Amino acid sequence: MDDLAPKKHYMSWPVIALLDFVTIISFENIFYPFQNQGLSVVVSWIFLLFSYVIPYALIATQLGLTFGGEEAGGLASWIRRGTHSDLFGYVTSWMYWTQTIPYLVDVSNSVVVSISWIILGNATLNQHMSTTTFGLMTFIIILLFIIFENKVKNSLEILSIIGGGAMFLISMLFVFMTVWALAHGAHIATHFSWSAFKPSFSLHYFSTTGLLIFAMSGAELAAPYISRLKNPRKDFHKAMWALALMTAFLTIFGTLALAVFFNANHIPSDFKMNGPYYAFRLLGEQCGMGKTLMYVFAFVQLFFMLAQLAILIDAASRVFASDTASKYMPSWLTKTNKNGRPVNSYILTAGISLLILLLSGTLPSINSIYNWLLNLNGIVSPYKTALVFVAFIAIRWREDEFKSDYVYIKNRKGALAMGWWCFIFTFVCATLGFIPQNANPGTASFNHQLIMNFLTVGFLIVLGFLLPGLRKLEVKHKGLKKE
Repeated sequence: MDDLAPKKHYMSWPVIALLDFVTIISFENIFYPFQNQGLSVVVSWIFLLFSYVIPYALIATQLGLTFGGEEAGGLASWIRRGTHSDLFGYVTSWMYWTQTIPYLVDVSNSVVVSISWIILGNATLNQHMSTTTFGLMTFIIILLFIIFENKVKNSLEILSIIGGGAMFLISMLFVFMTVWALAHGAHIATHFSWSAFKPSFSLHYFSTTGLLIFAMSGAELAAPYISRLKNPRKDFHKAMWALALMTAFLTIFGTLALAVFFNANHIPSDFKMNGPYYAFRLLGEQCGMGKTLMYVFAFVQLFFMLAQLAILIDAASRVFASDTASKYMPSWLTKTNKNGRPVNSYILTAGISLLILLLSGTLPSINSIYNWLLNLNGIVSPYKTALVFVAFIAIRWREDEFKSDYVYIKNRKGALAMGWWCFIFTFVCATLGFIPQNANPGTASFNHQLIMNFLTVGFLIVLGFLLPGLRKLEVKHKGLKKE
């Protein structure tokens, strides 16, 4: 025991829960579903909570405890072990990594927006910055943060605790202060009625559901840190339940609080980008605090987004340490420095981020760039999430081969049915996400965004095939040299 204590730094289960909460959902994640679906999104959140979020978290728990924390590649290693296929493991690695990049760009955009609110105190960023400058600032933030994370020890934990904890607290503060404002005569902007909560099952409704999945996905990101828990058997399960409860609170009660300040039928066009700041400004004015709450939220959002950057970069780098990396990826891409970081993969990540930013620069405004990146994440992220359920189906199909300290749904047929439901639902929503959500069909803007969606996803697919080809050339070249 004396040997273990000073050598191993353990993480507590609340830190794991906060770390995952940072990647799964934030206060701003309830704004774009509210804009897309109105008050009926509350029904969507409740339905998804019981049919998707809780099962998803508990499925990730079983997968994580089945393979333990020794699997450096996380989801990619689960797939490889579960399907007995190195190729499928590589495909998962590629999907995991590439879906991180649009989100990385999106989070960096949010950092720029939060800084603009801290400096300007309003939503006039479009008037002070061109789309080109906005893209350049986003790219600089990605580069600086890659350097920061590589140099600062324990940056991941520090930012997760500060960012995740502060965001959850300020989200609760928003809900509780909204209740206080209502008790003191605040006017409710949205008319609450049964018809307002009733979902309208249209193509637009289903095409925007992918964004709800994107907003709530990421439970598997905690898996590589299982080995850093002192008692994984008991604590990881607690972390996943805490995660599900925090997500439920924020999505359901946060949305209801939004309806107090915003009319669900007349939402500002820049609501996805600036809505959270509008909300805290309105709350502050209602409570006689002026812009104070808005500035507090802007600083919290800044730290929260920096925490997301840390986790996204770290989690993506772990994919390059997966057990299929050496077989299908060029060695220069998986090579690590003295800190164990795959620096060349960081460079490639930055390069692809730049290409996405250049593509988004063809859009007319910062607001349209922000919205398009969100919609793009509603495509690529759910496709990756679908693979979590593939891994679960695989281990339950051959459950005699895989033992775990936790089993989600002990009945095999029931477990497989739940796995297939989650997979099909996720896959369909991701596919429908290709339909642009901020433009009318038949317009030039709609066609432009549709082409951008296919171009971006197509490029990422081509990249996935390119890396194994480069690896084959590398092996062939080394073989010739040896001879």
